Amino acid sequence: MDWRGQKLAEEVMQILLLVFGGVAFIAGYATSSFRTMMLIYAGVVLFTTLVTVPNWSFFSRHPLEWLDPIEAEKYPKPEMTTVTWKKKKNKHH
Repeated sequence: MDWRGQKLAEEVMQILLLVFGGVAFIAGYATSSFRTMMLIYAGVVLFTTLVTVPNWSFFSRHPLEWLDPIEAEKYPKPEMTTVTWKKKKNKHH
């Protein structure tokens, strides 16, 4: 799954859970049954999981292009630097 695919999967997950969560609430309210609402919502969570978790091909439409190891050696590697923070002294008059 590429970066855009991850974003798409998250957006699809949020939309499905919100929309069908509302449907589950309305169905539970209409039938006066908390159990019905929870069963519908559990089904929605299972369906959403099956849609968004596997690496479906439509989540991998924009693969990253990596450099070949020989090509990567041409570029300098970043150096580690340490940052020190100095405390400012507060002077009260």
